[in-house]
Amino acid sequence: MSVRVAVVGSGPAGFYAASALLTSDLDVEVDLIERLPTPWGLVRLGVAPDHPNIKAVSRAFEKTALQPGFRFFGNVEIGRDVSHEELRRLYDAVVYAVGAQTDRRLGIPGEDLPGSWPATAFVAWYNGHPDFQELEFDLSHERAVVIGNGNVALDVARMLALTPEELAPTDTTDAAIEAIGRSGIREILVVGRRGPVQAAWTPVEVGELGELAGADVVVDPADLELDDESAAELEAAPPTVKRNVEHLRGYASRAPAGKPRTIRLRFFSSPAAILGDGRVEAIELGRNELVGGRAVATEDRETVPCGVVFRSVGYHGVPLAGVPFDERTGTVPNDGGRVEPGLYVAGWIKRGPSGVIGTNKKDATETVQLLLADARAGALPTRRDGSLEELLAARGVDAVMYGGWEAIDRTERAAGEPRGRPRIKLCRWDELLAAARAS
Repeated sequence: MSVRVAVVGSGPAGFYAASALLTSDLDVEVDLIERLPTPWGLVRLGVAPDHPNIKAVSRAFEKTALQPGFRFFGNVEIGRDVSHEELRRLYDAVVYAVGAQTDRRLGIPGEDLPGSWPATAFVAWYNGHPDFQELEFDLSHERAVVIGNGNVALDVARMLALTPEELAPTDTTDAAIEAIGRSGIREILVVGRRGPVQAAWTPVEVGELGELAGADVVVDPADLELDDESAAELEAAPPTVKRNVEHLRGYASRAPAGKPRTIRLRFFSSPAAILGDGRVEAIELGRNELVGGRAVATEDRETVPCGVVFRSVGYHGVPLAGVPFDERTGTVPNDGGRVEPGLYVAGWIKRGPSGVIGTNKKDATETVQLLLADARAGALPTRRDGSLEELLAARGVDAVMYGGWEAIDRTERAAGEPRGRPRIKLCRWDELLAAARAS
């Protein structure tokens, strides 16, 4: 039995799905389709540049790409170059692993003032995403505010605090290294609506804040005085949460060393409004109380001057033309990854934006098991004649095959080597496509 599958999205969920398909007991061909000329999704464009060990997971993806039956089609966008309906006709099954491509909104006045940014845009900018290189972030003001208590919020805070010497050996874009190096920011205020026990970050992220060369970390000891409910929650929590709180207690007891920048972690606060005349000038924060684990607003308000705000309160999926979508959850409705026989989802578009990179392996494997079960049961729709490459060629689509990506990879690594960097990213569409064509 030969099964031809299109996997849309080449981040961790897409590659883990491809690997599970290609190592199954069935004869499977996988075409991995990606809108960008480059694979790996958030591993390339979302993981903080000073976390190279996390990026190393791409080596496993490279092994998958060498499997017989695997093909990569970069620079191919569903809805622009090929439709969902056409994929359904060309393949026995389609797996969407497109992630959550936009940010959740705060829903407060002033959210769209210039200087108020989704953290996702800043992350994409400093990581070299070609859609975000025209953005200009005004980092001249003394205080930046980061809204959120997850790892992305801490990534943004840490990146704003890194010295040029700390950024130099990373694959941060040159433009971002320059902008952060000459930034006027002296304080980065990280705001969480609940308490230290409920923060969603990981111990590694919290702990490494204390190792920054150019920034002190400040925590108000009063925020660590737990009520009975939070104390009980901490007692029953996994070791990771306890380690988080240990780090925070260490920061609260540490005297600032007088470093040029300060990261201030503030809890029990929610943004009520972003203020300014034509641009961000301040943020109004409301004090919260925890009731049953939920943040409940009090009457207390404080206006904090700032020049830039980064909103990091979660990602949200976007609909795909012709595919069912739940706007509330930002996901495609599914049962274990099966939407219907022949149509499947994996990763964040399946379960929402949760977990770490490795979470996607189990998630994708669950989806693929259902796909394979449908194939064995003869439940997959019958594909029609034709191929994706023929359709794209007829439309003049300049698809980047895996060899084109390898040429981009070689170019970036060669540029980085003389400067002691893992790579210097090509971050403009024309540069990426030109390098791919040189393969």
